[in-house]
Amino acid sequence: MQEGGKNWKAGIAEMSARLTIAIDGPAGSGKSTVARRTAALLGYLYLDSGAMYRAVALKALERKIPIEDEAALEALTRETRIELRPPTPEQETAGLKNRVFLDGREVTEEIRKAEVAQAASRLATIAGVREVLVAEQQRAGQGGGVVMEGRDIGTVVFPKAELKIFLEASAETRAQRRWKEHQEKGDKFSLLEVLQEVRERDKRDRERKVSPLVRAADAVLLDNTAMGIEETARLIVFLAHEREAVHT
Repeated sequence: MQEGGKNWKAGIAEMSARLTIAIDGPAGSGKSTVARRTAALLGYLYLDSGAMYRAVALKALERKIPIEDEAALEALTRETRIELRPPTPEQETAGLKNRVFLDGREVTEEIRKAEVAQAASRLATIAGVREVLVAEQQRAGQGGGVVMEGRDIGTVVFPKAELKIFLEASAETRAQRRWKEHQEKGDKFSLLEVLQEVRERDKRDRERKVSPLVRAADAVLLDNTAMGIEETARLIVFLAHEREAVHT
């Protein structure tokens, strides 16, 4: 996985010393879209940490490796090369955050399938897998000028990030957002099914033994139940400019 990391590192090295912004939150809180918009407003680099787990999950599903076989999944992760690139204009219009390449093959669309997302959520509980991918994320984000989102970015990946955001919203609001995404993709899930999925993922993410979803002590809590993406992103940009002034 070194090649993808080097590509990101080279791009970051060209930037001046700026903030590292970590955005954490539960499924459906809008953190991916908010992070991408925040990065665009600041001229920062956006890194989709979840895409890395989804890519490995896709490979595991293709190879029919049981999600319970932790040793095999860790070995699979170590031999996997993941590269993240900015989306094409068409992909960005469609709401995609990064182009994702798995061992040289673009899997941007494939990793967004519901079964891949579920497998990735379980994969993220495996210590060996997380160790490999966290190290890759840290290499990708060193030097600042980046926005990264996930469920342990501010606590594990970038514990010294200059700005940490914990994005929250009610379970019902988050389920509604996820349901709309499924509808746009043509997935046939009821709103009740998606709400149940959101609650199950919340429980799994908060109770997992490795890097559970928790709010970092120094993270700013933003509840965007009644806020849109643009409003949320601009609030984070405001906070970033305040922190930039302090670190200049």
